[in-house]
Amino acid sequence: MPYVNFRVTKEGVTAEQKLELIKGATELLQRVLNKNPATTFVIIDEVETDNWGIGYDNVTTLRANAAAAKAKAKANAS
Repeated sequence: MPYVNFRVTKEGVTAEQKLELIKGATELLQRVLNKNPATTFVIIDEVETDNWGIGYDNVTTLRANAAAAKAKAKANAS
């Protein structure tokens, strides 16, 4: 009974994309390990960017800093 858990940031992953992940993981386990799709569980957890950290910051802060740096670079280039 395989169990696959995807964790992604909650940023507009569509129902179609989620279904593609579920199908793809199930097909992979069936093809490589000969696992029964009827007993393969795929869970997709969506995590708020405030709750996902990289280094010393959360993703919300990192993305805001990146956007500010990009805007500053664009302003300096003008």
